Amino acid sequence: MQKPAGPAHRDPNVFRWLLAYAISCVANSAYFLALGWTANEIAGPAQVGWVVAAGAAPRALLMLVGGVIADRFGPRLVVIVSDAIRCAVILAFAAGLVFTSPTLWLLFTVALLFGVVDAFFMPSVSALPALITRQDQLVRLQGMRGFTLRLGNVAGPPFAGLAMGFGGPAAVFGAVGLLLALSLFLLVFVRTLPVHGGDKESAHPRGELWRDLMAAFAYARSRPLIGAVLLSIALVEIATVGPLNVGFLFLADDRGWGASGVGWIVGAFGAGAGASGLMLTWWANLPRPGAVYCGTMIAGSLAIGCFAWVDTLLVAVLAGAVVGGLLGLNGALALAFVQTATEPTMLGRIMSLGTLVGLGLAPFTIPVFGTVAASMGTDAVFLSCSALGLMGSGVVLTSSALRRAELAAPRADDARADLKP
Repeated sequence: MQKPAGPAHRDPNVFRWLLAYAISCVANSAYFLALGWTANEIAGPAQVGWVVAAGAAPRALLMLVGGVIADRFGPRLVVIVSDAIRCAVILAFAAGLVFTSPTLWLLFTVALLFGVVDAFFMPSVSALPALITRQDQLVRLQGMRGFTLRLGNVAGPPFAGLAMGFGGPAAVFGAVGLLLALSLFLLVFVRTLPVHGGDKESAHPRGELWRDLMAAFAYARSRPLIGAVLLSIALVEIATVGPLNVGFLFLADDRGWGASGVGWIVGAFGAGAGASGLMLTWWANLPRPGAVYCGTMIAGSLAIGCFAWVDTLLVAVLAGAVVGGLLGLNGALALAFVQTATEPTMLGRIMSLGTLVGLGLAPFTIPVFGTVAASMGTDAVFLSCSALGLMGSGVVLTSSALRRAELAAPRADDARADLKP
């Protein structure tokens, strides 16, 4: 056994995971842009949504199953196997494009396969932070993860654009595959703690899959802190999807700011979220984190509603940075609370519940917000999203366990102090 090398931001094991995660984020962002761009080139805008949906649907449907598999076989093993399959699918697709032109059905197939594998990859990669560092370092690590996620999302599209200009679809998908291969190489050398009781969990026969799925919901309901955080995450994630994917587009069009205005606002939102992650990296010991969680959710939700009255681009950009910072801090604390309170043998399933809403179901609410904007105006999108966020805040305020929540201090018997390769 080997002890972690001090704080998370100085631990080589954490750094390997973080670098692998960053490379994977760049690859994912580049992949989705390349997929949409290629579909638009060969079939037109009407087909882009269908290709993206071909990957989103299996990801949403299988996310909870992915959490069960992560708990049965261990998140590290599932991450490595699923990342290897993702890499193989993309490299095979890129190799095929060297000899033939992309077709719509080929894009559908790749999107479908990638979405299926992502359903197993995402719960496992989300569970890993709790297995590579001590509990008292989880806030710092989640801050680092949030900053890395934003950085990867910003770097991915330009990377895809350069590769596309250099050699077309074959080049960009080949570059994505190589990034995934590098991420996989680093993940192989990430050490995790031994999960006690894991052998018993993995011994369940396949016929008991449904029982394991239901156990995740029962577990969340029986722990007031976990249940409250997961429900509030769901409402805030949906509240954020509306402005980012619909609201800012219509707002810029109404105010005459153009596409560049959208880019500035969304970029400011990402910069604010990244800055909050960077802050937590250096200032992890927040006083009264439960109260901070409540306050940032309320303030962030109210700030979303303020976009309904914004008339100048500069104010909108500043507001985007504020909302991103508040909700970025809120999201990092939410993950730290959940992972601190969850037993290691349940991490995959509990993280799959949170991931299911944010990255599985929330995108499907985009057409709803589009309909709201078309029928009631752009302002209604921001006001309804603000109301959803405040509903999440209400869940938080009614949970005494969450209001008074503290993040665990290091313990002598903390299993996270002993990591194995």
